[in-house]
Amino acid sequence: MVHSFRAAVTAARRHGDLYFAALISRDRIGKAFGDAIDLWHGWIYTPTITFWVFLSQCLSADHSCRDAVARLIAWRVSRGLKPCSAETTRYCEARNDLPEEVVRSVMRDTGKQVEDESPSTWLWHRRKVRVVDGSTITMPDTPANQAAYPQMKSQEPGCGFPIARILVIFSLATGTVLNAAIGKYKGKHTGENSMFRRLHGTLEESDVVLADRYFSGWFDMALLRQRNIDLIVRKHQGRHTDFRTGKRLGKDDQLVFVKRPQRPKWMSPEQYATLPEKLLVREVRIRVVQKSMRTKLLTVVTTLLDPEQYPPEEIAVLYRRRWQAELNLRSLKTVLQMDHLRCKKPKRVRNEFFMHMTGYNLLRGVMAAAAFESGRSPWEISFKGTLQTLGQFFPVLFASSAADWYAALMQAVGTHIVGDRPDRFEPRRVKRRPKPYPRLQQHRHLYTTLDE
Repeated sequence: MVHSFRAAVTAARRHGDLYFAALISRDRIGKAFGDAIDLWHGWIYTPTITFWVFLSQCLSADHSCRDAVARLIAWRVSRGLKPCSAETTRYCEARNDLPEEVVRSVMRDTGKQVEDESPSTWLWHRRKVRVVDGSTITMPDTPANQAAYPQMKSQEPGCGFPIARILVIFSLATGTVLNAAIGKYKGKHTGENSMFRRLHGTLEESDVVLADRYFSGWFDMALLRQRNIDLIVRKHQGRHTDFRTGKRLGKDDQLVFVKRPQRPKWMSPEQYATLPEKLLVREVRIRVVQKSMRTKLLTVVTTLLDPEQYPPEEIAVLYRRRWQAELNLRSLKTVLQMDHLRCKKPKRVRNEFFMHMTGYNLLRGVMAAAAFESGRSPWEISFKGTLQTLGQFFPVLFASSAADWYAALMQAVGTHIVGDRPDRFEPRRVKRRPKPYPRLQQHRHLYTTLDE
């Protein structure tokens, strides 16, 4: 982890690459392209330059193509090269030629590498925990985007934005994205459960999946157990719990058998026949005590059946850390401004989505390196503080020695620590009022100056 980042910084300085090469080297990008790199046409916007500029665009506060091209011009001039055109057309064309699978492959590889190079002390019982959660994002209102990701049917044409559902698998140890999916908001096989099943290949034997009660279905648990993957989820509120009926393991802790439901339409008879008729699960009741608030009772269902190896208290602490997924999504959607993408075509939208995830993983790698050197955990380091610090450090990458630059960066990133406020109450309310303008209730072309 630390060695990889140092090596990337040294390689960027040695080759005089665009300073975003300090996060991901040209060799790594070339490896992801494979044979596809031979089909690329471009003199200034080579595959690596296009990838770096696209990455810089997703990590910048401006997020515009004009700002990204201006950053490339400034770098070229600083290296004694001829400035390229400030027009964004060639850059947008080169960005459109980026293969979708290449960007997605880099996203997966960067997330996995950070976790693989992290110390084993960051794991839970020496097991890798994957946190699964979903959300939605919007994009520009163009015919192409509307066809691929239609807006909500309750909105009039021209009054809403195309909306997509996303599902992300995070590493609990490092916070990196291991895989992600994007699809329509509504329709067959567009729910978070269906999207998660398509990503089951990301999971490995002995992994532990941590999720909310949306993933507590019988088939979700059975399919994971079939691959020797354990699950910790909150029990669905519609299912009754009686701690007098199961095999008692301790107070508010029991084993119960759950019968196999009828075959769902999305599952083939052959796959249905491979699943057991009964599934043995463990139910643990968790008491959440918050100052000045009523004690809240949660029932967690898990396939970790051994109460001695996995005590109820540790399961409760681990389930509480599921909130890290919400914080990670906030970093992506709010800090990196991924809540509303900017590309006008579906393919570009997906590439922009995966590039945001790649940039997020690379920042998480820097956070992990700073946490390791400062003796902290990655989730204690501020994501926004890391982004702000890198934004100031990158332009002076070549102004000092690599060792001094790296040491100063690690010290600055490791200084910004997030507060530990586990019992803070965060109501979903806004304090700042919006401007008192009426809502857009029909297409803007139907409004005239007289109506205003």
